[in-house]
Amino acid sequence: MRVYGVTGWKNAGKTGLMERLVAEITGRGYSVSTVKHAHHSFDVDQPGRDSHRHRMAGANEVLLASGQRVALMQELRGAEEPTLASLLARLSPVDLVLIEGYKRQRHPKVEAFRAEPGNDLIAPSDDTIRAVASDTPLELDRPVFDLNDTAAIADFILSEVGL
Repeated sequence: MRVYGVTGWKNAGKTGLMERLVAEITGRGYSVSTVKHAHHSFDVDQPGRDSHRHRMAGANEVLLASGQRVALMQELRGAEEPTLASLLARLSPVDLVLIEGYKRQRHPKVEAFRAEPGNDLIAPSDDTIRAVASDTPLELDRPVFDLNDTAAIADFILSEVGL
């Protein structure tokens, strides 16, 4: 499976870039799935709904299905967080999986960078970052794209993965 990441510090523009890349790449006829890493607890369910009640009662997995979508919620209940590789293995085949976050994993990535938050670039110390998408000019040993030049970033990623 072809995978490519978008990484960066908080408020660097990762999610906006991911959203634009998904739209751009699917608009070119490719199938895309995404994986998003969260550093905090999150809930895709709503208190009071049947599926939420099932989970709160102790179910390890709750599969919610309709004519529009399927959602599988799994409670770790103290177990270790699944590895990225094990999560990728659960996905149906697609042309490309875009991964948001997972800074420390060894897949190829584009770093999203905004000057305003004042964070350091990750790229100089991480060889898995193949390019940077920035809102400010940078001098680096790898390609630097305008953060809003979605088409050029998509061209780069698709070329990198052979699509």
